[in-house]
Amino acid sequence: MHRSGRARSPRGPRRGAARGWLLLLPALGAYVGFVVWPLITGVQYSFYDWNGVGTATWVGLGNYATVFTDPELLGAIGNAFVLLVFFTVIPVGAGLVLATLIRSLRSGGFARASQTILFLPQVIPLAAAGIAWSWMYAQTGAVNEILRAAGLGWLARPWLSDYGTALPAVGLIGSWVLTGLCTVLLLTGIGKIDRSLYEAARIDGAGWWREFFAITLPGLRQEIAVLVTLSMIAALSSFDIIYTSTQGGPGRSTLVPAISIYRIGFTQSDVGLASAFGIVLMILVVACVLPVQRLARAGDR
Repeated sequence: MHRSGRARSPRGPRRGAARGWLLLLPALGAYVGFVVWPLITGVQYSFYDWNGVGTATWVGLGNYATVFTDPELLGAIGNAFVLLVFFTVIPVGAGLVLATLIRSLRSGGFARASQTILFLPQVIPLAAAGIAWSWMYAQTGAVNEILRAAGLGWLARPWLSDYGTALPAVGLIGSWVLTGLCTVLLLTGIGKIDRSLYEAARIDGAGWWREFFAITLPGLRQEIAVLVTLSMIAALSSFDIIYTSTQGGPGRSTLVPAISIYRIGFTQSDVGLASAFGIVLMILVVACVLPVQRLARAGDR
């Protein structure tokens, strides 16, 4: 019998796999060096009382007990959850409304200009946004001047220096930054929805609200899941905006976990407690994000 073809050598697939691993090694090395190894080291440090220079003392779960019993650290976690409303609920909700309105304009210069203007805050560095808004929130800043011009001068106040308004004011900065990203991504998602579905709904006499809840929202499930995930991570790990605008003040009214970790590690030189709080923050972020991802996957089945 004659063979119809030459037997393929098993070395071919092996060589291909080896080349693939060689191409992957630089990225894998960077990931291990800058993500995995610092994470392992942080977990190790979290079990010690160490100032970063002297001898480390084993304390076991003592640092974690401090995280869950210290009122200041618990208050920082509470403030982060308050920011979830401003970083997640408001931008995603506003993005849905704005994306739907812009989509109704079809194409044209106004629609493109609206997308560009809304997305501009996303391009601005968060530190710069915090500084700019701290000027606008000042007693003689743009926000108070607009209120006075509108006859609402009784509302004017130093927003970032008031215990009652500092955290919402900082949260609105995050809303302003993230709304453009939410709008553009949701607008892209709306463009992927089959237009025949809207036409069929209009033939059946469906109004705007029914189209929105029956077609638009289900069609944007994946986009909303991505945005909620990104905005939740931004809220729970926020640092730039708060550090440049309030530094956690006045008092502890805008203190968040990232600011606390920075102070504990670099100001108080308590590397062990800072590492423990960082690990707790990471677990908290994962615990909040995983249900969102599972709900998004369950909806696609």
